Amino acid sequence: MKKTITTDVCKMEVYENYVVVVMNEGVNLTPSHNEMLLEVTSTYFSDRPFVYITHRVNSYSVDPKIYYETAKIKNLIGLAVVSGDYKAKFNAKIEKMFFNKPFEIFTKMEDAVNWAKNLLA
Repeated sequence: MKKTITTDVCKMEVYENYVVVVMNEGVNLTPSHNEMLLEVTSTYFSDRPFVYITHRVNSYSVDPKIYYETAKIKNLIGLAVVSGDYKAKFNAKIEKMFFNKPFEIFTKMEDAVNWAKNLLA
């Protein structure tokens, strides 16, 4: 299954057990944006476990407090950040401290997807 959802904030590609999100350039991601993820979760994953993969190809800011809310999604079992940009990876290392579930940082999308599949196995 692959379903593409485009909003004014991001583009989401929903797969069977994970979602890949590309945020739009210049977005300031705050806890209020979790509503969008909750909708996708309830629509496509119901009570099935899934992994959230963010592909950081654009520059945007993340309020780390968002992770406290994101971690409350019961069937979300992990989060991956994919980026080749040093600054984005450095920021992700800081963000990781606010998330109490598996959180990994990758350079290649393929590695993140494989990690997600292993986490789900």
